[in-house]
Amino acid sequence: MSEPPVLVGTDRRCVATVTLNRPERGNAYDEAMLGALSDGLDRIAADAAVRAVVIRGAGAHFQAGADIEWLARAARYPPEQAFAASIATTRTMRQLNELPKPTIAIVHGACFGGGCGLVCCADVALATPAAAFGLTEVRVGVAPTPISTHMVHAMGLRHTRRYALTGERFDAAEALRIGLVHEVVLAEVLDARLAAVLDAIFLSAPGAIAATKRSFLGANGLLLDERAMVMLAHESWRQRNSPEGVEGTAAFGERRRPAWYVPPKQAP
Repeated sequence: MSEPPVLVGTDRRCVATVTLNRPERGNAYDEAMLGALSDGLDRIAADAAVRAVVIRGAGAHFQAGADIEWLARAARYPPEQAFAASIATTRTMRQLNELPKPTIAIVHGACFGGGCGLVCCADVALATPAAAFGLTEVRVGVAPTPISTHMVHAMGLRHTRRYALTGERFDAAEALRIGLVHEVVLAEVLDARLAAVLDAIFLSAPGAIAATKRSFLGANGLLLDERAMVMLAHESWRQRNSPEGVEGTAAFGERRRPAWYVPPKQAP
C-alpha cells in the first residue's frame, strides 16, 4: 500500500506537523494531495488542543508546485472538472492562510509555484540557504491566480509582478529580501530555531493569536469570500485549458522550448 500524500501528526506539546509526502515527485501537488491537505487542515482547525502547525516537505524538496503530469491532464478536462481542480487549489490556499492557528513553513530544496503560495500563506517562513524559489507558472502557460492575492500580501505588488511575470528562479537571500521568507537559517541549526519560534508562540494565548490573525487579515481585505475564490479559480482553469496551457505543459514534459519562445538574435 502506498503512503498517503500528506502526513499529519501531533506531538506531546500539541504542535501539529503537516508533511507533504510525495518525495519522488518533489512533493508536487495533484488533486489527491490537495484533497488530503484540505482534510488535514480542517481537522487541525477543529482541534482546540493544537497550538501551532509546522509545514514540511518530505525528501529533498519542500514543494515543487503543481505536478506537471496532472497539469497536462487537467488542461484537457471539460469545463466543470477543470473549474473543480482550480477551486480546490484556491480553497486549500485560503484554508492555510486563514487557519486559526499559527503556521510555520520550513523550506528546503525546491519551492516553486504553489510551493511559494504555501509559504506566502504561512505566518512564519524559515528557509535553508540552499533553498531555491520561483513563481514559474507562466513558463508552462498557466497563471498563478489561486495564489495571487497571497503572493502580493507576502511580497508586495512590485516584487510579485517581477517574479510572477518572468518566472525567474531566485535564491534564499533574495526570498528574504523581498519578504517571501522571514529568516534564512543554516540547516544544522534549523530545528533549534524552529524550537525557539514555537516557544515564543507558546508564550502567547491561543485565543488571542486566532483573533489577532483574523483581525489583521480582515482589516486588510485578505479574507477571501466565495465570489473572489470563484473568480480566481475561473481565471486559473481558463488559462490552464487554453492553447498556451496545453502547449506549455507538453513542452515541459518533452524538455523543449515552448512554441512562444523567441530566441535571442544571433550575432552576424
